[in-house]
Amino acid sequence: MYDETRSYLNELASLCKNNYTSFLVLDELVRVYKDFKFSPLVFDMILKVYAEKGMVKNALHVFDNMGKYGRKPSLRSCNSLLSNLVKRGESYSAVLVYDQMRRLDIVPDVFTCAIMINAYCKAGKVERAVEFVKEMEKLGFELNAISYNSLVDGYVSLGDIEGAKGVLKFMSEKGVMRNKVTFTLLIKGYCKQCKVEEAEKVLREMEKEDGVVVDEYAYGALIDGYCKVGKMGDAIRVRDEMLKVGLKMNLFVCNSLINGYCKNGQVHEGERLLMCMRKWDLKPDSYSYCTLVDGYCRDGLSSKAFNVCDQMLRKGIEPTVVTYNTLLKGLCRAGDYKDALRLWHLMLQRGVTPNEVGYCTLLDGLFKMGDFSRASILWDDILARGINKSIYAFNTMINGLCKMGEMDGAEETFKRMKELGCKPDGITYRTLSDGYCKVGNVEEAFKVKEKMEKEEIFPSIEMYNSLIVGLFTSKKISTLIDLLAEMDTRGLSPNVVTYGALIAGWCDQGRLDKAFSAYFEMIGKGFAPNVIICSKIVSSLYRLGRIDEANMLLQKMVDFDLVLDHRCLEDFQNTDIRKLDCWKIADTLDESAIKFSLPNNVVYNIAMAGLCKSGKVNDARRFFLGLSHGSFTPDNFTYCTLIHGFSAAGYVNEAFNLRDEMVKKGLVPNITTYNALLNGLCKSGYLDRARRLFDKLHLKGLIPNVVTYNILIDGYCKSGSPREALDLRGKMLKEGISPSIITYSSLINGFCKQGDVEEAMKLLNEMKASNVDQTIATFSKLVEGCVQHGDVKKMSKLHNMMHMACPSAGITSHKQTELSELSNTKEMLDSYTISEAAC
Repeated sequence: MYDETRSYLNELASLCKNNYTSFLVLDELVRVYKDFKFSPLVFDMILKVYAEKGMVKNALHVFDNMGKYGRKPSLRSCNSLLSNLVKRGESYSAVLVYDQMRRLDIVPDVFTCAIMINAYCKAGKVERAVEFVKEMEKLGFELNAISYNSLVDGYVSLGDIEGAKGVLKFMSEKGVMRNKVTFTLLIKGYCKQCKVEEAEKVLREMEKEDGVVVDEYAYGALIDGYCKVGKMGDAIRVRDEMLKVGLKMNLFVCNSLINGYCKNGQVHEGERLLMCMRKWDLKPDSYSYCTLVDGYCRDGLSSKAFNVCDQMLRKGIEPTVVTYNTLLKGLCRAGDYKDALRLWHLMLQRGVTPNEVGYCTLLDGLFKMGDFSRASILWDDILARGINKSIYAFNTMINGLCKMGEMDGAEETFKRMKELGCKPDGITYRTLSDGYCKVGNVEEAFKVKEKMEKEEIFPSIEMYNSLIVGLFTSKKISTLIDLLAEMDTRGLSPNVVTYGALIAGWCDQGRLDKAFSAYFEMIGKGFAPNVIICSKIVSSLYRLGRIDEANMLLQKMVDFDLVLDHRCLEDFQNTDIRKLDCWKIADTLDESAIKFSLPNNVVYNIAMAGLCKSGKVNDARRFFLGLSHGSFTPDNFTYCTLIHGFSAAGYVNEAFNLRDEMVKKGLVPNITTYNALLNGLCKSGYLDRARRLFDKLHLKGLIPNVVTYNILIDGYCKSGSPREALDLRGKMLKEGISPSIITYSSLINGFCKQGDVEEAMKLLNEMKASNVDQTIATFSKLVEGCVQHGDVKKMSKLHNMMHMACPSAGITSHKQTELSELSNTKEMLDSYTISEAAC
């Protein structure tokens, strides 16, 4: 009779396609019960049926209402409900059901204990699970290996291997035999912490344990561990051992190996393994293909990734949202944002609903494209779809806005985030702070830090690194010492990025003594210098005119002969203490593990810039030709460096030939390139040709900047045509470009040479009225003195000093020139003022 009833109830439950029909069935059962008064045992039976079928909402409804029908749930039905709740990740509900069971005086058994220990551990409450074990033992329960294994799993999930080993010790004391699950969990725990050698020791211990047979799951866990740390040789060794003892390959092991190969940059090996799965009677699943897709995307081989997707479809495996997310990430990583958008629309057309990962990947891609409009539309769609509690989504949006310098929008999103109940984390605050630092508003960055600390979220080393860069950018150097002291107080040790920020900052300030001190401290702490740090030091040495020292260091970084005077190198050891510091840095490059055998384009570009700066433009050209035969791909900076070098040396035709060469290679010359060409023409006396080139710039889609105008203005002034220069100044004002200190310096000098003191004074007063910067004020006073005394020679000297401090054209961008212009000028003007006072 009971079996027949269970069969009918199973059939009824199978007919329920949704919550509405399932509750309808239950309501009808209650109505019949009230009319005919059948055994209330039926409600216990349907509770168990619902639980076993995973219909936990219906099972919970029956559990809550059984008292109304005069029946308590049976222990077996309760265990079934508890077990299925835990399987579905609803551990919190399982705890509530257990508490209700105890109130109903339903006495648990050893199975209930095992389920509840597992529930607490799955919820991350391992300490509560331990307390529960003690409570059950006091009640006289003798827990089995399943219960203790759940505890081991709980500790492993938290990364607490010592806690897991403590459970094993407790099992031994209680006389509970460890089984293969116990050992496998411990292997997983060590692998999770990347301690694969320790994990293999557990496997060897497992082999010696009486009554325990090492199975494919234990081997699989160890193989997966080796794959994740990139030790593919060891992974294959363990795989071969597994096959040798008679165990078979399984899908998990194959997927682990494919993943290992792909993460290790050996995607072709991963694909070969996938092809071999057939001989083991295994079929690749969605994960197998997705792993290969991710591998090819990481290597920038998007076309091969799409080919793998085609293979999936041919094998009857439909790409999932994970597949599309992987492709989206790969395309965005490679900068193929337009293809990423096309893939997004294709995914929507195929009826695949995007998830949080997909939305955030595309949102980040749109910001990187600079497409603020579409990013905003997508963000509205994200919020409309209910992804408004995702910290990942909000952080992506705030990061995108900060990268675009839209700090008001970032602040607005931050406020909305809190309004919607999504609590900002350390990444949120760090992103906002970094955004303010990048736009030069370090005061606001520190305010963000204060807000963060009020929320008891303490700044990370990454945030401090960002603030260090911000302080240098904003020239708030006095605050730097306090910030570094605060880091130390909080127990945060500087990392290589910290030292990189300090070295770069001091180099930009022209304080190489402090940059070198930071470098030596970094070496003393055991950090190896990287190519970025060394490149910064070398480029700064070139910028400050310390050519031989820069060349010497560069020889340590790049394998090429700078044809240095070795007697000069010997002199370094005996003279200037600054040069001794460079020798010490060179020694650390010899001793460190850093390898510059394959430097990036930046290092090669610095090498060429150094040769050009040294006046060795032909050597720079030969070096460039030598690189061109290898894997080196010249970029805009490379050509601009060479063009500037040849232009400055008076080889204007060669500079134009380089311009033509870069165009043939598909590179588009920018305004900086043409500034270098204009500078060369002016210096070589080809002013008419320079003016014709200037007038053609708009046809090339280029807009002249302040540096462009300064080159021509200075050229006209030096050729004795200050009126034409003044006309150009008028043109730049109409274009909305403000004259710089160089503009005024050239014009004033030009009119002074012509004896037109009145016009020179007029320009001087205009300059003073337009800028009250202390540097400008100092310059103004000096110029005023020269003009009033008719001292054209001193005026020319001062003008030349200005050009030394602020070159009107160069290989740096216009923005970099403007940022460094005033700081470089002030040092030179201060020294000039001192020399004047001494005369």
